[in-house]
Amino acid sequence: MQENLFMLEELNDNLREECGVFGMYDFDGGNVASSIYYGLLSLQHRGQESCGIAVSDTNGPKGRVLSSKDMGLVNEAFKPEHLEKLVGDIGVGHVRYSTAGSSTRENAQPLVLNYVKGTLGLAHNGNLINAPQLRDELAYTGAIFQTTIDSEVIAYYIARERLNSKTVEEAVARAMKRIKGAYSLVIMSPRKLIGARDPFGFRPLCIGKRDNCYILASESCALDTIGATFIRDVLPGEIVTISPGKGIQSDTSMCIPKEEHARCIFEYIYFARPDSKLDQVSVYNSRMLAGKFLAMDSPVEADMVVGVPESGNVAALGYSLQSGIPYGQAFVKNTYIGRTFIKPKQKNRESSVQVKLNAIREAVDGKRIIMVDDSIVRGTTSDRIVKMLRDAGAKEVHMRVSSPPFLWPCYFGTDVPAREQLIAYNRSIEEIRQIIGADSLGYLRIERLPEMVDGIGICTGCFTGKYPIEPPEEDIRGEFDQ
Repeated sequence: MQENLFMLEELNDNLREECGVFGMYDFDGGNVASSIYYGLLSLQHRGQESCGIAVSDTNGPKGRVLSSKDMGLVNEAFKPEHLEKLVGDIGVGHVRYSTAGSSTRENAQPLVLNYVKGTLGLAHNGNLINAPQLRDELAYTGAIFQTTIDSEVIAYYIARERLNSKTVEEAVARAMKRIKGAYSLVIMSPRKLIGARDPFGFRPLCIGKRDNCYILASESCALDTIGATFIRDVLPGEIVTISPGKGIQSDTSMCIPKEEHARCIFEYIYFARPDSKLDQVSVYNSRMLAGKFLAMDSPVEADMVVGVPESGNVAALGYSLQSGIPYGQAFVKNTYIGRTFIKPKQKNRESSVQVKLNAIREAVDGKRIIMVDDSIVRGTTSDRIVKMLRDAGAKEVHMRVSSPPFLWPCYFGTDVPAREQLIAYNRSIEEIRQIIGADSLGYLRIERLPEMVDGIGICTGCFTGKYPIEPPEEDIRGEFDQ
């Protein structure tokens, strides 16, 4: 029966981010599909629902694009025979996670658009807050949509603006004046690779180089995977155009003052890989600091500090180093579970959480444990993990969270649900502690967030309700999601 198929995300209380993007241009004419494949593998943590690659041969017929995309993980969707057919020296790739309602192959990216001026291949990470209005405007002028994602709205606007622009990058700049929200874009035109980032810098994007190849990627870890050298981050609001004749060109006309930048803080707390640097800030160091701040602000006597894999591990190490309490491993994570599996029936004893995670009795038996996790969203899993530790013999379980309490939804590409679904909404920390069954509970203080990221501009809307852009009056997340 259909209800027996159970999405892996429903097993835990972790957040989900929308997507990862990757683009590559080999000025020497070499094929880029396999490098894009490996780049996407390193960005798999940003989206496990679908993936795709689109390439073009700049020395072949102008505007001819070869693409392949499918549901599932990168190594499931692409076999050697698929990559061999993707012949081209310029290309874009994408891994996707969607919010509710549009898990279909049609919504997989990159999008490939054929229009009067040629072709566009587009990969998008983020979420637009004015997508419904723009979509209606396009529909009333004759646009026919093939997907339900706002990325198609962006592609349409770029194509329309291109009709009255001298260059593709000028069309991108004009489209950016219409779209509002979070977006990092990688765009392939017949002879150019273009990267663009929204003026607030919600989502990351960086530039790399390997030999005579140039790369655009969501995270620097993807550059390391293919042996590329990090050049720099794309600035919030910047459009970069990469071409053989002119190298990297920059348009900063859409940039805003640094004081207004609003990078998603959860890139540093949870989404990004710890070996990445985003806007010159180490994700590993940020998580380490979060753990140290928790130890300073929420100390407790205990025998061992443990992290909830994987995102809680570095913060737990930071807590341990600051407090002097030994760091240990309390959980084994089943890394072989894919995106879906058969949900244990209610009458069975199997726990959905324990299929993914299990406590090591020998490590925790008789001990007072400090358990560090990156967040508590709905609280549907924290209580089960606390119980798991108690069942394994832990004398005490003290939970520490390396983010402040969620009190507001996110409209910019992070899957933070409506307020009524948030465990911290209208509840005190003591009430939350009682619900999850911990002996004590401590969150990271909001005041610590700027210190975590070297003072760069961040968005804290999900904690404070103060957003850098006025949120939509109607919550349309999941209907026109990325």
